[in-house]
Amino acid sequence: MNIKTIQQGSYQTNSYVVTSEEHPGRCAVIDTGLENHNLLAYLSLNNLTPEMLILTHGHLDHILGIPALKKDYPDMKVCIHKDDEKMLKDPQLNMSGVSAVYDDFTFESVDRVVEEGDIIEVIGLSFKVIHIPGHTKGGMCLEASDKGVVFTGDCIFAGSIGRTDLPGCVNGDCMKQLINGLIEKVLVLDESTKLLPGHGPSTTVGLEKKHNPFFSEGSLSLAD
Repeated sequence: MNIKTIQQGSYQTNSYVVTSEEHPGRCAVIDTGLENHNLLAYLSLNNLTPEMLILTHGHLDHILGIPALKKDYPDMKVCIHKDDEKMLKDPQLNMSGVSAVYDDFTFESVDRVVEEGDIIEVIGLSFKVIHIPGHTKGGMCLEASDKGVVFTGDCIFAGSIGRTDLPGCVNGDCMKQLINGLIEKVLVLDESTKLLPGHGPSTTVGLEKKHNPFFSEGSLSLAD
């Protein structure tokens, strides 16, 4: 598995292009940005055709590039967690409706909805769905099967975690649900596991257990 990180748009969203030696010329894309200029240019330059776009959650800075990708690659499948599917159809939930820059955005043609524990198979690779609600109701991480890598969306960043005060959060316990989900499902992985977030630099489980202010090494405990 090979991974290319492409930063996109004013929110500097990380889009990930994943390829495998078994399927040359094909790829999977994890998240898209507000604009897709850099991603489309990379795909064209490297003669890559995306088979699937996997969305870690439904906020505008991860979904607005869908139409441009579908225009150039109409056979590409779109995948999202079942609890965030409605965000694609609701400008208020995906936040395009409250943006002063971007028009109301909707996208109806989701090809696959997934939930906790599902395995997404594409280009000979597989990704396990780790459902981490809090930032959004259907926020998810993706654990690659053949390498110590987890794509974390906006659940956890280097030194921080996702916001829990935005439309699409679960309820008043969003912060607790996000922290507890990360402790129970992500920070229990091997400390060498690489975390690839939706924004900012990559990190590891070990670094976040030691340095992330929301957690502390040796004393990780569930939020009350």
